[in-house]
Amino acid sequence: MICPYCGIDDDRVIDSRSAESGAVIRRRRACNGCARRFTTYERVEKTRRLIVIKRDGSRDPFQSEKILAGVQAACGKRPIPEATRLELVDAIEDELHREFEHEVASVEIGRRVAERLRRLDAIAYLRYASEHYEFRSLDDLLEEGQVLKANPPAAPDQGELFARP
Repeated sequence: MICPYCGIDDDRVIDSRSAESGAVIRRRRACNGCARRFTTYERVEKTRRLIVIKRDGSRDPFQSEKILAGVQAACGKRPIPEATRLELVDAIEDELHREFEHEVASVEIGRRVAERLRRLDAIAYLRYASEHYEFRSLDDLLEEGQVLKANPPAAPDQGELFARP
């Protein structure tokens, strides 16, 4: 690595550890020229491009920013931290790159976003679902609300709180 302070390409690695749930390697380095320390991060570059097949049959390159825009619109002023929203988008992007080789249907992306939003926040889910599932009337929205009320998502990491031993 080239030292950001003196520009010499002579350093040694002092410490290496994984970061961001193992997706990144963080390396602490010391320059042998000026003895200053700096940190580098190694990430896997996503070289293969995923193509999204839209409902009308057209094809566009995958852009996680579009998922984030949909999630942001659905969440609106809901009490969902920005970090949680970004984690949701990152998880979906990683999942898509793992499971699909070249192309993925936009309907599949929307289904996965809706599924995760359903577990995260009921209101955000209904907002997103109304667009993704193309609700045409108030009855469609009410019906989905009733389904959500009858089958609420399980709270994450709660298990059986009141189960008897």
